[in-house]
Formats: sequence, C-alpha cells, structure tokens
Amino acid sequence: MQYLYAPWRSDYVTHKKIEGCVFCHISKNSKMDDEHFVLYRDEVCFMVMNKYPYNPGHFMIIPHLHTDNLESLNEEVWIKMSTLAKQSVKMLKEGFNAKGVNIGMNLGASAGAGIAEHVHMHIVPRWERDTNFITTIGHIRVYSTEFMQVYKKIKELLPKYIKV
Repeated sequence: MQYLYAPWRSDYVTHKKIEGCVFCHISKNSKMDDEHFVLYRDEVCFMVMNKYPYNPGHFMIIPHLHTDNLESLNEEVWIKMSTLAKQSVKMLKEGFNAKGVNIGMNLGASAGAGIAEHVHMHIVPRWERDTNFITTIGHIRVYSTEFMQVYKKIKELLPKYIKV
C-alpha cells in the first residue's frame, strides 16, 4: 500500500467543527478574520481563502446573507459579488501571475457544492500545465506553495485591485 503524506490536512480532521453554517460563522466573527483567512469584507459580502484549495490562490466570494438560492439574492448583492470577481481576476492575472482564472458556483449538493446551504463563488487562478497525470490517474492534487505565503501575498495585493 502506498501512502500520501499531507500533514496540512490533519487540521481538517482534528480541528473543532463549527456548528451550523461555516460561512455564517465567518460572517458573524470579524474579530477572527486572520484565523479564518478572510481577505476582505464589507457590509454585503466577504472574500475568504479556500482552506483546502484546488490551486494556490483559490478563494471564495460569499454574501453575508444566508441562502442556498442564487435567485433570491438581491441585485445589490449580486452586483457586489460580480464586481469583486472582476477585480479579483485582474489582481490574480497582474499581481499573482495567473495565466487564467476559473470562476464557478456549485448550486446545490447535486451540483457538487461542499457547503450547499450558503451560496458562494469560487475564484481559482490557473497556469498552463497546473494539472497533470497525478490528478487524472492518481486522483491526487499537488499543492506547490505554502498556504500562508499565498494568503499573505493576496492580502497584500488586495488594496491595489479591490476598489468598491
């Protein structure tokens, strides 16, 4: 049997579980922004690093409003999320040297949402050849950069690009 050593995942297994919606918990606890890896927040929504990212720099834009229904978001919230997404793409391309960006929303558990009860938008920087045989054949993701370095870099870039 082969083992893949990923010590950074031990926190996922051993860390105290948040009761209820994790996004609502982050929304309501701004004093814990550093602990939750929050990049940005305002009165409408917030941006938080994905703690178990698809690629380095993967974060989410999340409305404070708890809903699993995209259609119920009012225009102000949707426009704010869209504006942040647009500015985030520019930040990732210019400041983080991403060659492309995936933007996505998995609406509902059957659509692949890991946290289906609260709408959120994924922003994932991409580079050529950032996926290879190990992902396709081995079903393993290789994360090439230390998480905290990426978090600090993106947080440092934000004031230059996020203008809302």
